[in-house]
Amino acid sequence: MKSSQQRKELHRQIWQIANDVRGAVDGWDFKQYVLGALFYRFISENFASYIEGDDESVNYAELDDGVITSEIRDDAIKTKGYFIYPSELFANIVKHANTNDSLNTDLADIFRAIESSANGYPSEVDIKGLFADFDTTSNRLGNTVTDKNRRLAAVLKGVAGLDFGDFHGSDIDLFGDAYEFLISNYAANAGKSGGEFFTPQQVSKLIAQVAMHGQTSINKIYDPAAGSGSLLLQAKKAL
Repeated sequence: MKSSQQRKELHRQIWQIANDVRGAVDGWDFKQYVLGALFYRFISENFASYIEGDDESVNYAELDDGVITSEIRDDAIKTKGYFIYPSELFANIVKHANTNDSLNTDLADIFRAIESSANGYPSEVDIKGLFADFDTTSNRLGNTVTDKNRRLAAVLKGVAGLDFGDFHGSDIDLFGDAYEFLISNYAANAGKSGGEFFTPQQVSKLIAQVAMHGQTSINKIYDPAAGSGSLLLQAKKAL
């Protein structure tokens, strides 16, 4: 799928998710849930891919949590910085999202478990607060647990419907495109601070290419536009 087609499909899917949760979640808050779900899917697929190690006979999502030894867990955290049990993977949660009466609390427990898996490891500071903006128990999702779960399921199902293969195989920056689309459709008309400081992807890519010229690694990049574009992500792609 060409990048223009991928981007069009991404925008269509986000708009569909917005329709599913319309009237309950403010546009600015909606942005956090979509991006949070995208990130949850990304790290789940990335972690499963790491465990499987290109071995087609291994399907991490189908394994029982009980087969995970302390040695496997320790080694994975040292390498990836965090740990996700098979039952906690995005694919397994979204599978029963529509019928899970405790979806909102299950997600909260999973996010807490992923963050706490790094406790005592060098990655602890980086992982702490990873899902702070994805509040699954917030009344912004609805006044009842049923309402919260229905809207969370809609977001998860919508993100699961993005059929771009794996994230690394996508021709577009999923996070950047989703963020830019959400900013342009919600922040600009919502009176929220932050949207006016967004850096378009084209500018982020150009700055990243300039910063990476002749370099093999970088620590940080100064954004002269004072924006919130994903510069470090673009720089990593340029390596």
